[in-house]
Amino acid sequence: MKYKDYYKVLGVSKEATAKEIKKAYRKLAAKYHPDKNPDNKDAEEKFKEINEANEVLSDLEKREKYDTLGSNWEAYQHAGDDWREYANQQGGNYHYQGSPEDFFGQQTGGRGFSNFFETYFGGGSPFGSRHTGRQASFSGGDIQAELPITLLEAYQGGKRTFELNGQKLRITIKPGSYDGQQLKIKGKGSPGVKGGPNGDLYIILNIQNDPRFARKGDDLVYKANIDLYTAVLGGKAEIPTLSGSVKMTIPKGIDNKKTLRLRGKGMPKYNNPKSKGDLLVEVNIDLPKNLSPEEEELFIKLSELRKLETVNI
Repeated sequence: MKYKDYYKVLGVSKEATAKEIKKAYRKLAAKYHPDKNPDNKDAEEKFKEINEANEVLSDLEKREKYDTLGSNWEAYQHAGDDWREYANQQGGNYHYQGSPEDFFGQQTGGRGFSNFFETYFGGGSPFGSRHTGRQASFSGGDIQAELPITLLEAYQGGKRTFELNGQKLRITIKPGSYDGQQLKIKGKGSPGVKGGPNGDLYIILNIQNDPRFARKGDDLVYKANIDLYTAVLGGKAEIPTLSGSVKMTIPKGIDNKKTLRLRGKGMPKYNNPKSKGDLLVEVNIDLPKNLSPEEEELFIKLSELRKLETVNI
């Protein structure tokens, strides 16, 4: 059976810290996730391989065994029960840098691990029941699910109730929630194997586009159309916000594409909803069209007046 280089699978060095492994895994898992690669068998196999590598390298004990025995792992089947005792006899050493972090997975159902993994870590291997009389238990895989919400829901916060495998679950959406945010429900993922704990359920928030506003961090951006006369003479413009419309002052002679700021009319800051971002109002000046002869004449007179003023200056 061919040895699998899990470090190569994740594209990290053997000295990589837990944080570096986690970062590399998340990047690859997002790239090859089945939801982004429908009906792509190669991507599906790559996704399984990435999960398998992360299962080993993100777990301190599994990583220790994997690093210590290395490609000579098959020799252990003739060496007795304790793999650490075997490693010590062979002069093996293990060095690990970094601090352990919570295992995070993006599995979408069964674990689907390779024969190499099952032989190396599973119950049917030289590391399992054949020598020790016990079969290894494993935690269940984590599950991801997307939850679409509106920008207004992200602004106000609230609760959502849904059903999974006949069980009702409730999550809380805090004001200021953002796109791609992960909400964890512990123990609601895939069932554990041979008495192992269940995996976790990760709800990923997918904030739908709002036809009025674009989000920029905690700020919101709104494009306001104003007529030429208001741009020249100044005035008031009604501007929508997520908490109701407000009147905004337009200064005289404002330039096209000028951005005005309504403080505190943006998104609430996550975990600090009393503090809010701003609403950035980009002014777009609408030029009058289909002018009547009288209007054209007035614009001509205005143009002549401006020329005279320029000459006098």
